Amino acid sequence: QIEESAVSLWNWTVTKHTGAVISDEQRAKLRFVACRLICLCEGSDPPEGTIRRQILMSMKTGKGWVDIGKAGLADGFLENAMSSIEKLYVKLRKGSEGEGDIQVHRTDVEKSLFKVLSYQAESVFAQGDFQKAVMCVQRCKDMLMKLPKETCYLSILCYNFGVETYEWKRYEQSSFWLSQSYDIGKMDLKYSVGKEMQAKVLRLLATTYFEWDCRLYLDKALDAISLANQENLHPAGFFLKVKILLKSGASDEEINSALAEFTHLEMSLDFCLNTAKLLLEHGRESVGFDFLKSVPQRFESSPDLGKITLLHIEFLLQNKRELLAKQKIEEVIIGHYTGKQLLPEALNQLHIILWDRAAKHYEEKSYSEALHWYNYSVSFYTPGQIDQNLAKLQRNMASCYLHLKQVDKAKEAVKQAERCDPNSVFTKFSVYKIAVLENDTDKAMEAVIEMGKLAEKPSEHDDKPRVDKNTGSNLLSLAAQIALENDQQNVAIKALEYLSEHLQDCRQLFASLKCLVRLMLSKVMAENAEKRDGDINSILTYMKLAHKKLAESFTEEKFTGDMRILEAHWFRKVAWNLAVQFKDSPEKMRDFFVLSFKLSQFCPSDKAVLIAQKTCLLMAAAVDLEMGRQQVTPSEQTELFSQALQHLQTCKDIWKMLKLTGDFAKDPTDTLLLLYEFEARSKLNDPTLHNFMESVWEQPQIEIKTLEIIASLAMESPARYPVLCKKALKSALNLHRKQAVIDAVKFSKCLHSLINISLPTGLTDLDTCVLQEAWDYFEDALSVVSSTDAYPEMEILWLMTRAWNTGIFQYTVGKYKEAEQWCGLGMRFLNHLGSLKKSYE
Repeated sequence: QIEESAVSLWNWTVTKHTGAVISDEQRAKLRFVACRLICLCEGSDPPEGTIRRQILMSMKTGKGWVDIGKAGLADGFLENAMSSIEKLYVKLRKGSEGEGDIQVHRTDVEKSLFKVLSYQAESVFAQGDFQKAVMCVQRCKDMLMKLPKETCYLSILCYNFGVETYEWKRYEQSSFWLSQSYDIGKMDLKYSVGKEMQAKVLRLLATTYFEWDCRLYLDKALDAISLANQENLHPAGFFLKVKILLKSGASDEEINSALAEFTHLEMSLDFCLNTAKLLLEHGRESVGFDFLKSVPQRFESSPDLGKITLLHIEFLLQNKRELLAKQKIEEVIIGHYTGKQLLPEALNQLHIILWDRAAKHYEEKSYSEALHWYNYSVSFYTPGQIDQNLAKLQRNMASCYLHLKQVDKAKEAVKQAERCDPNSVFTKFSVYKIAVLENDTDKAMEAVIEMGKLAEKPSEHDDKPRVDKNTGSNLLSLAAQIALENDQQNVAIKALEYLSEHLQDCRQLFASLKCLVRLMLSKVMAENAEKRDGDINSILTYMKLAHKKLAESFTEEKFTGDMRILEAHWFRKVAWNLAVQFKDSPEKMRDFFVLSFKLSQFCPSDKAVLIAQKTCLLMAAAVDLEMGRQQVTPSEQTELFSQALQHLQTCKDIWKMLKLTGDFAKDPTDTLLLLYEFEARSKLNDPTLHNFMESVWEQPQIEIKTLEIIASLAMESPARYPVLCKKALKSALNLHRKQAVIDAVKFSKCLHSLINISLPTGLTDLDTCVLQEAWDYFEDALSVVSSTDAYPEMEILWLMTRAWNTGIFQYTVGKYKEAEQWCGLGMRFLNHLGSLKKSYE
């Protein structure tokens, strides 16, 4: 049953592989399984049919593994096939009746043996065992006398080994296998591979010797190629022989002799040209040019004859025979107009040669000579022809004319270029160069704008961009440079603006932006105040673009972290200086401070940078608060105060980090943060303001001045927080009292404010508690007035008047007792008046 299943599996594999249902690797695996099963079923004395089947299956399984590149798995099966062949031979001999039978059986077995040996040769060759492969092939070779029909197969096998070892550059092994292939091919002419194949083997053998060591194996290479040419005359053999002779340093006569051998051989024009090129490249000018002159005779009717002329021109130029080359070109031009035109491909190649020569002279600053070569190219165009290459040609000529100071001719050339290719960025650049040289600023500006648009404009055909981005950027960069060299600053600025929009390279982009900032700054410095605004906005735009590109530069591999930090430092410092410089324009100052802070975020957070960041944010918040105090709409105020609050929140975080780096005891930042935040929150009517102030009241070292400012801000429109105002003034008054020597002037002002907020003027129906609180403040004032002569007289007068008027208000509502108390309090201040006492007494 197992044997039947194995045979069925084998047959199924054959049919499925024939129908391309399974792959070569799947077939090898299935054969492997079937073959192993058959081997397991073998008895002690299997019949002849079973042995033959085992031989076939083992051979094909082994060959299958070799074919898919797994030669190591083939060895066991091939050895098994060998063993089965021996068994078969023994079995056949036992059943033989005479010498004739034995001979028949031996021939039958030898065919299988030959196949197994050849497969083993393939297997060990694939595994890199050269010696074993040689042994296997030699045994096969020895059997060819009895199996002549296998001559062709074995010759090709050796050739394949030769090809593979040649490709691996194992030249010694390759030469062996190719020699074997040739020798085997000669053993039986009836079953040989044929002369063409033999010649092919010998050509590869000659090539192997040539590449292995040309000096050492030169004779062998020549012998091999001579034999190849004797077997079958082929252009490849001719070319190789010439190549070997050239390498060997053979004389011109020897080479001419070799060329003569192939006079009647049919070869293509390209092959002849390649041969001529080979000769000329090896410095054999005499032989090469003679051979080249003979080629047209062989191809008189060919439309490709122009190729010969082109090659002739190329080598004349390479050998610095420019005059002869010019003569040849002029002959071609005459032919062009007398019915002997070059084919389009050849004409294009000629244009390339002419332009290359012109470019060479241009680089050497021989502009007149360059024009001479460009004029040759122009000669092939008909008047009025529209062609993009003609436009390029005219632009190149315009450049030459400009160098020669022939501006009118340059303008005419550019005019022709515009006719042929008006939408080319290169044409616009040529227009631009002339406009700058003629100091035509308007035309130069117009050309730059067109260049900028073309640099960003996609092609009309999606698959073919009109201009490479780098090319557009390079031209704009060059345009800016030309404008600066010719003192046309506005044109340079416009070119750089377009450039900064299109540059991909970070280093070039930042260099461009720096240049723009410097140029615009020098322009701003020279302008009056009315014209400055637009240019300052432009600088701000450049700086914002720098910030944007710094943020994007993290994905740019060539732009390192150190480069980013250097650029960020440059732009943040410039933004800082500009903020300071534009102090007369609060909004601009604020924007530059904010930008300086943002740019500094790309720098390492060392102490200097943290201080700069803190200062930028404080200044930005201060400007927002100042602008909010101006007469602006409520919505604008809200926006400004909200912005200020955001800056302050960030600043507080930075300030916390900064305080960890050193002693900042005398730094006023804490006070400024407190005052700015209080003002922003109070004017935004922030519901969390009272909670915020709770921490302020608890501060032990708060200054009197700070409390007085808080009191003032609490009542500054649109804020109105009388409770907070009174609390701040009370705290300030308490601190005044705690002074070793009370400053009577400051004390009087603070008390004045406190009484004003506690005792509103013009109100008669005042609560008793309010009156009592105010009475206490007046008593405080009286005690200080009594103890010093420094209390300002006008403040004493004010206190007296407020107390007296409060009494009068009480009198008008019938509160006579209270009226008497307050009027009496006022009269107590009277005694402390100086020169004004008599007036009020």
